[in-house]
Parts: sequence; C-alpha cells; structure tokens
Amino acid sequence: MDQFFVETLLLLGTAVVVVVVFQRLSIPSSLAYLLAGVVLGPHTAGPVIDPAPLRMLAEFGIVFLLFTTGLNFSLPQIYSLRHLVLGLGTAQVLLTTLVIGFIAWLAGLPAVAAVIVGAVFAQSSTTVIVKQLTEQGEENSRHGRLGTAMSVFQDVTAVPFVVIIPVLGTALGAAALAGALGLTLAKAAAALLLVFFGGRWLLRPLFHLVSAQRSAELFTLTVLLVSLVAAWITRSLDMSMAFGAFLAGMVLGETEFRHQVESVIRPFRDVLIGLFFVGIGMLIEPARLPALWHWALLGAAVLLSAKALLVAWIVRRAGLDALTAWRTGLLLAVGGEFGFVLLAIALGDGSIDPAVGQVVLTSVLFSMIAAPFLIRYNHALASRLAGAAPPKPDEAPLHIDARTADGFREHVIICGFGRIGQGVAHFLDEERIPFVALDLDPARVREAHLAGEPVYYGDSAEGDILDAVGVERARLVVVSHEDLAAALKVLHHVRRRRPELPVMVRTRDESHVDELRAAGATEVVPETLEAGMMIASHALLLLAVPLSRVVRRMRDQRSGRYRLMREFFRGENGLDESQPAGDGDRLHPVLLSAESAAVGRTLGECGLDGVVVTALVRQGQRRLSPAPDTRLEAGDAVVLFGSEEDLRRAERALL
Repeated sequence: MDQFFVETLLLLGTAVVVVVVFQRLSIPSSLAYLLAGVVLGPHTAGPVIDPAPLRMLAEFGIVFLLFTTGLNFSLPQIYSLRHLVLGLGTAQVLLTTLVIGFIAWLAGLPAVAAVIVGAVFAQSSTTVIVKQLTEQGEENSRHGRLGTAMSVFQDVTAVPFVVIIPVLGTALGAAALAGALGLTLAKAAAALLLVFFGGRWLLRPLFHLVSAQRSAELFTLTVLLVSLVAAWITRSLDMSMAFGAFLAGMVLGETEFRHQVESVIRPFRDVLIGLFFVGIGMLIEPARLPALWHWALLGAAVLLSAKALLVAWIVRRAGLDALTAWRTGLLLAVGGEFGFVLLAIALGDGSIDPAVGQVVLTSVLFSMIAAPFLIRYNHALASRLAGAAPPKPDEAPLHIDARTADGFREHVIICGFGRIGQGVAHFLDEERIPFVALDLDPARVREAHLAGEPVYYGDSAEGDILDAVGVERARLVVVSHEDLAAALKVLHHVRRRRPELPVMVRTRDESHVDELRAAGATEVVPETLEAGMMIASHALLLLAVPLSRVVRRMRDQRSGRYRLMREFFRGENGLDESQPAGDGDRLHPVLLSAESAAVGRTLGECGLDGVVVTALVRQGQRRLSPAPDTRLEAGDAVVLFGSEEDLRRAERALL
C-alpha cells in the first residue's frame, strides 16, 4: 500500500512539474505527459512505477474521451455526414493499409507483417486530434468535424483488425477468416442495438429522474455509470470499450442534459487522458533509439506523408475544396492509440518480429509527437499544399491569448459579430461604452480588426476564451448569434464564473425562451417577436393611430414578454402614477434576521409558491436566480418578484 501511495505521488508530482514547464514554453501538454512516461518508465534510470494500474486508468481515459466526442455528434449530424464518413473512412483505412503494406513488403517484410504494419499505420489518434482541435477552437469547423468523424470511424474499423490479425498469424484458410469477420460484424450490430436504441428509451427518463433530485453528486455518479455500462456492453462483445462509450455519448447528445453531462465528465477525461500519454511514454526504450532512430524517422515520415496524401486525395475526390481536403489530411496523418493495440496483439501472437515491432512503435510515437504541431499549423501548411497563399500577418484573424484580458475593464462582451452584434457594437460606441466581440468567421474578424474594431477570432462557447476577453471584469455579456447550443454553453461558463453578471441572449423565436432563462439568461430577446412588433407599430402609425397609443400598446406587449421591464422596485408613489400602487407584479427584498423562520432551510422548503426568487444577496454579493437547494442564512436578503398578495404571503413564510 505504501509503495502504491509513493508511486502515485511520484507520478502526479512529475506530471505537474513537466506540464507546467511545457505550458510555459507553449508546448502541447500531450508531449509533457509522454516525457513523464519516459522518465518514470522501466527503460530509463531512476524511479520506476508499476505500469499495469496506469494502463487500466488510461483505458478509461479513452472511454471518457470517446464519450464526450459522442456528445457532440448527434444522430442527425452523423446522418448528414453518412456518405462522407462511411465512404471516406472505409476508403482511407483500406487504401492506407494496402499502400503502406505494399511499401513494407517491398522493404523486405513478410506479407503478414507488412499487412499488420499497414493496419497499425492506418489508425489515427482521436485523442490527439480532438484534444488539439478543442484547444484551437476548431472542433466545430468543417475539417475538424470531418477529421474527427473519420478518426472515430477508424476506431470502429480497429475491431475487425483485432479479429483478423490473430487469424493472419495462423494457417487457417479464407473460410475461417470470413467466419470470424462475419461474427465481428454481428457483434457490432448487437452493440449498436443495445447501446443506441436501448439508450434512447432509457437514458432520457433516467436523467430526468436523477436531475429531479437536484444532487450534483448523484448526477456525476449517473454519468460515470452510463458511460462505463455502455463501455462494458461492447467490451463483453469483444469489441472496443470506446465504441460503446461513443454510442452512449451520441444518445445523450440529443437530450437537454448534454452540456451538464459534458461539464461533469470533462475533469475525469482530462486527467485520465494525461495518464494515457504517460503510459505510452513508458513504452519507449531510449537505449534502442541509437540503433533504430533513422528507421523510426523514416517510418514516421512514410506514415505522415502517405496518410496525408491519401486522405487529401480521397476527400478531394469526394467533391470538397482543396484547402479542406489538405487540412483534413493533416489532421488524420498522425498515428493512433489503437495502432498500439493492434501492434501488441501481433507481438503477442508472434505475427511480427519484436525488432520490427519496436521500429513501428517508435515510428507511431514520433508521428504523435509531430501531430500537435501539424494540427496547430494545419491552415498555413494546407494553404501552401493547396496552392493558395498563406494568410499574411496583417491579414490573419486576430486570435485570443491569455494576455488579451489584461486590456479590458468594465466592458461588454459580444458573442457573435454578425448583423445584430455589429448593431449592438455601434450603439455601444455611440455611448462610449467599451466592448469586445468574438466571432468564428476569419474574414469578418480580419475586416473588423483592420477597421479598428476590438473583434477577435474565438469560440465564445469555450470558457478559456471568455476568460481571455476578461469575463471576470465585464459589465455585460450579449449573445447575438442564434446558435442555441453555443448560447447554452456561454451561459453555463458565465454562471460558473460570474453568477451575478447579466447576460442577454438573442433567439430566433419564443420556443427556447424558457430554456435559456432556466440556464441563467438575464433577458432573452426573440428576434421574430421584435420584428413583428416593429412592423405592427409602423402599420398602426400608417393607419393614423395616435403615436401615444402605439407606444402604450408596444409597452404593454413588451412588459408581458420581457422580465426586466416587469421587474422593478416601487417607491412611495410607484413608477407610473397612472397605475394604482397595488396593481401589477413588482420586486420586493426580504431581509432575514437570526429569528426568521427561513434561516437554516433551503429556498425549496420555504413554500414560496406564486413568487419568483430573482436574486439572493449575501455578504454584499448578489447571486442571480439562486437554486432551490440554496440554504438560507441570517443576514441574507431574498429578492422576490410577484403580485402584492403573493409577496405578502411569501414574506410571512420567510419571516
């Protein structure tokens, strides 16, 4: 027990030190974990930790990674990509296996070993691709989605190879091979039915039941249970655990719980993926590098160049533009973790010579070391390969970095710099209110930046991007685009960092108003409603209806729709002298003393029916829309919104 504890501390300490150094040097963290694995591995001098528990945890890291990947690939998205993903994915795996296998056979390897090398090189690292694309904010780009989908499809194709490789090492004939392959396909179909269709009937009711308990601990346990049960189902069918987790994530990606599930699973995923790279680093034998490094470099060069060329050619043949084809090719050029699995099976069965296996292993590792740089600079490299001029420094979109936030104070953050976002920015400019805008259109960002506008290229749905534009010191966040999923992510990140910060959200119509308000939006503006009211007001004016009457009708309509125009504190005479003081809903704060009945109880236990708790002020800090499980303390000020009668009843219940 003491040895395990010491090894754990050694592993964590080494990883923290190396990752901090690499991040300060702006080197990808995945390479830091690889180095930590080399240092702590059995093939180097110094401390050594037992790799067996680490490999088990690392496998769970891949499971959680594929689970979160599935959350972002709903069934309609997969269906829309079916021709590209299935056709291109199959062509890429088969062509890469055949071409690289043929090259290996020409180099003198036996036919069986050559096919195995081709199969190992055909795999790409979904771990590296997804992690690097997410860090760059390109996971939702065209090449990012296509590359990720094809990489996930490669993980599925690794399953037939797991069956085929042991058969290749035996003297069995074609009939046995066909039978084994047919059995694998049948298992894949069974896994799809069990996880996907069964999950669609069970998961949504399950998460509704769990979320009704309002327990973050229970929600986290349920997410872990669902992902691991799905992985166990496919594992019990002798298939990849990651495949089952991906299917479960895809099912949950169609539910309203997607963002919370992703937020819960992310810490587990990131830590375990780091351990996965540490385990990969332990496989490196530095003592062998002097004798085989040149062969390993040659193998890595063949892997990267052949896959990039083949993928770009396949994607181009599918009708996509040359730039997207090359960017996708560069993403998929990297070797993959499932290649290590196939190589381990081949080494265990004696299908490939151990010396050749070490060269192949090192070649894949070299490609994975080069991969973050290929992916990071995929646009510039693809521009040259496609024959297009790379963006000039003064034409490139301005990207966010960690130092950007230092220049912002008391500003407005505009998420989306389209037509509406630019309109908001113009009004803020007129009032001399500082703002910063985020957008994912490089051309728009470049044009706005050249015009002197504080517009940056970045995905506002990412918490790191919001931090970079100073959300901690902002006065207001305005979500001006119409991407509902991205708006919900923005609300999640803002509410986690700044619960009191007001957030305005634009939506296309009224169908998502309640959902956005429940997620923490201070105000939601339905675009179609506002357009209809503007048309109606002009129509009334053209029909000679008095201006005062038109203004009153518009005011009445808006006061019924927008909460901020209804919530107000009435003074002695009210806000509108024409309205009796007792009519209408209003805001009313209730200060709790030590003797108040509500002290020590949660908001949900106080029986505040008929009113809305809009805020809770505690020790000078204002919290918007506090949760029902918030426990009240002496000195709290509970801000209520409702009718006069309901407010009196709620105040009696609190005091």
